[in-house]
Amino acid sequence: MTETTTTLAIMFADIAQSTKLYDKIGNTAAHALISSCIAIMSEVCIAHNGIIVKTIGDEIMCSFPTAKDAVDAAMRMQAALDKIPGADLADYYSPDIYVGIDYGPVIQENADVFGDAVNVAARMVKIAKRRQIVTTCPLVDALPKDYSEYCRCIDNVLVKGKSEELAVYEIIWEKEKITVALKSSGEGRSPIKHRLKLQFGEKQFEVSDSRPAISIGRLDHNDIVVDDNRVSRFHARIEYRKDKYFIIDQSTNGTYVTEDGSETVLIQRDELQLGNSGLLDLCSEKPSRSSLTAITYTTSYFKALEPETATDAAD
Repeated sequence: MTETTTTLAIMFADIAQSTKLYDKIGNTAAHALISSCIAIMSEVCIAHNGIIVKTIGDEIMCSFPTAKDAVDAAMRMQAALDKIPGADLADYYSPDIYVGIDYGPVIQENADVFGDAVNVAARMVKIAKRRQIVTTCPLVDALPKDYSEYCRCIDNVLVKGKSEELAVYEIIWEKEKITVALKSSGEGRSPIKHRLKLQFGEKQFEVSDSRPAISIGRLDHNDIVVDDNRVSRFHARIEYRKDKYFIIDQSTNGTYVTEDGSETVLIQRDELQLGNSGLLDLCSEKPSRSSLTAITYTTSYFKALEPETATDAAD
């Protein structure tokens, strides 16, 4: 029995909601699609200097010599599954994955790997949403500096065996999200602040310079989930860019936009700047606020608070 201690990046990649896939398209087709996904994920792992530690049903566990290798592989896995044959089956299921990664000392024993980094990576994959890569501070710290702009802290969680909460980071990999993140981080601060308030049913959402994009669609990894078969899986995005708000339609059927006091406009695979207030409807060409697929929006403006000066404090 050979046992060595080394530092590795450990990744778990889990195919999202595979049980539902069997219900939707049947055992034979589901098994074939999952097998194709596992094969692609395995090829990507090896291509990025990784080792497949084990396959557990619809999940693979991999190890990588560097944090960069692990992140590059995770990004490539996500993108590769978007192009898999059969990914558009009935528009009910996308072979998306949850990815969790950690970086740290591990024990290698024969073909298996043990240690704290394994346990934490397993916890990270449970936190991840569909199409999301979730990781930890040790891995982010081990990445090249030019990767830092793609990492954002999203939560603090308590992991079994840890006395303190761990910071959880998302690795932003989708091109649109990367573009928004880079634009947002590079923009100057204006004394007049903006926020776009969205209302869907009883839920409220906000787009602003601190949260510059929101996704809308049928799948549950979207920020606003609209459970209607006429709604596309990734229907639309709303982005904040240079003090303006845009809706970008990515759907099959389009999005109806009604600015208050104006006629309804249909946008399809296109974008439109939003006015001060109005209504979005993902299905109906005659939008109404009572529609189950309608989202209202309102822009509000406020002056940013300036730091208190010594003179102000004295007064």
